[in-house]
Amino acid sequence: MEGLGLNTGFWRNRAVFVTGHTGFKGGWLALWLARLGAKVHGYALEPPTSPSFFNEVQLERHLAASTIGDIRDLAAVAVAMRQAKPSVVFHLAAQPLVRESYASPVDTFATNFLGTVNVLESARESHEVQAIVNVTTDKCYENKEWLWPYRETDNLGGHDPYSSSKACAEIATAAYRRSFLAEAGIRVATARAGNVIGGGDWAKDRLIPDFFRAADRGETLQIRSPNAVRPWQHVLDPLAGYLLLAEKLVTEGSPFAEAWNFAPEDTDAKPVSWIVDRLCESIPNGKWEHDVGSQPHEAALLKLDNSKAKASLVWLPRWGLPTALEKTIEWHRHWKAGESMADVTTRQIQAYQAA
Repeated sequence: MEGLGLNTGFWRNRAVFVTGHTGFKGGWLALWLARLGAKVHGYALEPPTSPSFFNEVQLERHLAASTIGDIRDLAAVAVAMRQAKPSVVFHLAAQPLVRESYASPVDTFATNFLGTVNVLESARESHEVQAIVNVTTDKCYENKEWLWPYRETDNLGGHDPYSSSKACAEIATAAYRRSFLAEAGIRVATARAGNVIGGGDWAKDRLIPDFFRAADRGETLQIRSPNAVRPWQHVLDPLAGYLLLAEKLVTEGSPFAEAWNFAPEDTDAKPVSWIVDRLCESIPNGKWEHDVGSQPHEAALLKLDNSKAKASLVWLPRWGLPTALEKTIEWHRHWKAGESMADVTTRQIQAYQAA
């Protein structure tokens, strides 16, 4: 763990509140925290997919508490946080899909913007919270389709409801930091990651889950935007950044209470077609073709600058894209073979820590 810059002792027996623990990314974070010895209290809706990471790794067995609730319900969030008495809050609960945001814009804004306000307000009323890491997205920037990676000081924006709602969450977090939380001694930061991949993601309209579903059924995957470029990274890379950031917020305070990019190296920003071509090389029955039908707007080019996290947090992306794909395929194969996915996931976390 020392190689990651994480202090194992910091997390041992520490109460941690994780929203979105029934989702893909929140589930990986909750399990890693539990392995570090933290007392993890989860708050989220029922798992959003079936199967789900939460159920396949039997995550509830590893947690101090798992509360099924809606972050749009301020009273329920406040009660759960009072009961958990957390030192650290990781906020990951969200409506995370661009295409779904076109179908349900009101729910997307209510969840991603007002849900974030509810979490911040509940933390403000708590007497135990020392640090909050609010996980937003790489898509919160005003995307100008340029070649340069976005830095934390670039303008926020968002063409679609999802991206815009996350930019709103960033603005709300900054307002709470300045108006309430800094004075109360609660340090809050936002974290913006790239396109995260890894085992246990069954969300719809995501490239790799869609590919696995099509391959398992012997179907040809329809790709909307094969030339779209994204910053791909394994889920453990940004999660390591979130853990390190939370520790710094508690131990060193306000210098770290700001926005952070946790992004892969620029060479791992690849077109969608590059990803699916390599998946086809490893997955039996893997096939794809370009879907030329009309599609809602999605950004064609997106990159993030990770130099701030490298310099100030001494964080580095440790699994490059080839390894990230290999580990994602490995997880899916073990799952299809009916193995213990808690054991498989734990082994991958251990391998990452030793990288």
